[in-house]
Amino acid sequence: MAATHTGDTVRGSEQGAAYCQQMRLLLERVGERWSLLAVIALRAQALRFNALRRELQGISPRMLARTLKALERDGLVSRTVHPTVPPQVDYALTALGRSLLQPVDALLHWADEHREAMDMARRDFDAREAVAAAT
Repeated sequence: MAATHTGDTVRGSEQGAAYCQQMRLLLERVGERWSLLAVIALRAQALRFNALRRELQGISPRMLARTLKALERDGLVSRTVHPTVPPQVDYALTALGRSLLQPVDALLHWADEHREAMDMARRDFDAREAVAAAT
């Protein structure tokens, strides 16, 4: 059987397409600007909405609400409503969300190790582009 676009030689094209769709959705979630930052902010403890918003400087209330809802839908974050007046809501990582911390830490470590090389590559690229634009 010919390989599908997933690189898997066992899946049929319909199963391969469904797998790709699932992976695309997962990668979109973790690749969104605020999703990983929210996961990192919730690493140590559960936080209320406004405390989380303070941690994620620059996020609008609407975007934070959307991000938390998406993370909750994906099973990465839990939402606990406390029966108080006014209601208090805590957001925390689930076991699944905590399992994401290891690859996130690896990515952060990689980024830190390669930050200077990437900065240099960007400067070199920008300089070449400036020369090309000037000619």
